[in-house]
Amino acid sequence: MVQGWAFWALLSAAFAALTAIFAKVGVAGVPSDLATLIRTCIILVVLSVIVVITGQWQSPLSISGRSWLFLGLSGLATGASWAAYFRALKLGDAARVAPVDKLSIVLVAIFGVVFLGEKLSLLHWFAVGMIAAGAIILAIF
Repeated sequence: MVQGWAFWALLSAAFAALTAIFAKVGVAGVPSDLATLIRTCIILVVLSVIVVITGQWQSPLSISGRSWLFLGLSGLATGASWAAYFRALKLGDAARVAPVDKLSIVLVAIFGVVFLGEKLSLLHWFAVGMIAAGAIILAIF
């Protein structure tokens, strides 16, 4: 079970939920960009320890240019996402901000089909639509 993607995806969802709650409390009285920087520094330290302890470290020179490009773009997108997320949490309720943030699920489905050539069944598209509708309902009402 620990080797399967579903276990790690569920664990990610649980930690993402805690992230929203902890961040909403932590961002009180702190500028949102500073809060994001503090969080990022902690992530850097924790992941550095994990990479070293698990023996995943490798020379940066051994990583392909294509990987560097797309990991760099992913890092830029992550930074922009976190900055926007923390700003939204500073201004709004976590229970409304988080569902709108999860519209990323809908965008991932669309981008996966358009840019990666992934295929989704009609049932999957229905589920994606329900996620979108649920996020919008939670945010508006």
